[in-house]
Amino acid sequence: MKRSLAAWLCAGSVAALAVTAATAYAQQAAPPPEEESSVATPGTLHTGPKVATPLGLDGKPDLSGLWRPVRTPGLPGGNMGKDEPNFILPFNAVGLRALVYSQNHTVDPESICILGGIPRHNASGLAFEILHTPERFGTFYNYNTHRVATIGANLSFPARIEQKYFGTGLAHWEGDVLVIETRGLRDSSSDHIWLDENGNPTSSQTVVIERWSRPDYHTLNLAMTITDPKYYTRPISFNRTWTRADRGQGQGEYPCNETNNAAEHIGPGAGVIGPDGNRGYGYTNAVLPDAPPGPEAYADVLDKN
Repeated sequence: MKRSLAAWLCAGSVAALAVTAATAYAQQAAPPPEEESSVATPGTLHTGPKVATPLGLDGKPDLSGLWRPVRTPGLPGGNMGKDEPNFILPFNAVGLRALVYSQNHTVDPESICILGGIPRHNASGLAFEILHTPERFGTFYNYNTHRVATIGANLSFPARIEQKYFGTGLAHWEGDVLVIETRGLRDSSSDHIWLDENGNPTSSQTVVIERWSRPDYHTLNLAMTITDPKYYTRPISFNRTWTRADRGQGQGEYPCNETNNAAEHIGPGAGVIGPDGNRGYGYTNAVLPDAPPGPEAYADVLDKN
């Protein structure tokens, strides 16, 4: 049966309207494009009305987002000992020797584009991004690197775990808190890896427990416990908070190996750690030395332990 010209035109008009409407809806519903933003910009806690925590397909808090660190006045950044007396970790005798070795013989791994690993990245002063599904937890850093933990009930580690910078992470939920246990990390005595920004050592015996929570849309909390019987006398606690970056912001490309043009001139160690627990000379306005400081620069650390 043939259709009239009017019928064809009418049908064509309806189809065109449908396409136009669908296009308009897609344009309206599409998220804004991510804009590159400085990951070194600190965040500030949200002071407006509380916004509910978004939930994932499993009904658990969705931790996804670009997160900016919130600085705590009076506490050092990048130092796992920020909550310890005098900002110094509880070293044992082996740990003290490892610290002196790191400061006098080991170049900061990140300065020569080696992965910082866990737990160091959790103390970083840079923003980072989380992509989270019911079965995977991925953290993406501005060194063009990432780590992934598997989420599930009753997961267990293999009998033999390959040593890696980010180790092997297994996660499970305890209520609304995502708990990640990481094992199989590298050792400062044989690998280019530090516990934190201050050059503190970490070993292959280290076990890291992270407890991630998102009490509302704008806030991300971490309560972390580091246990390393090789270098420390007791577990180390480390807590911090991040705030959600503005909607539409994202990470830019960070080609460390392409922009690192002076690696051959980088000296060993983290530099002198000031009384405020921060590394480097910028905190005391002191002039950089012609040569890296020797073990005497860490005499205070040795004396206090």
